[in-house]
Amino acid sequence: MPRLTDSAATPDKPAPDKAKPAPAKAKPPKPEDKPFSEFVPQLLLPALEKEIQSYGGPAPQLKLEQGPMPVVGETCWQIRGELPGERCFWVCFTKEDIQAPKTFALAEAGSSPSLLESFLIDEKRITLALLVSRTVQRLNGQKWLGPN
Repeated sequence: MPRLTDSAATPDKPAPDKAKPAPAKAKPPKPEDKPFSEFVPQLLLPALEKEIQSYGGPAPQLKLEQGPMPVVGETCWQIRGELPGERCFWVCFTKEDIQAPKTFALAEAGSSPSLLESFLIDEKRITLALLVSRTVQRLNGQKWLGPN
């Protein structure tokens, strides 16, 4: 008795086409893919301000500027932050790129920073969440945030 198959081709009936998968939807661009000049003021500064405030203190004064890196004086892009009690911190970028090497500096009221620390050196991919969390973690380690 002959077998009947659905997918067999006959001279008068071609083999059915295999179903083609639907094209994959394009992923939206990651926030970190924005140019540095948009990413920092539009995303990083507001997120950093919000996270610092979540510790119960007043809003920090944050600004992005290009100027001399604390301690060494090389020109760099930096986030300069001021907290109550005239405490200052700097997150410095050696290039106009969030993936570039970064440094961190702190200064208590009335003093200048005297130590420049490498910042996020072991991370393969820098993200908005990582920049915010590690900056806040560093400030909290100084007991500068909330009722430590």
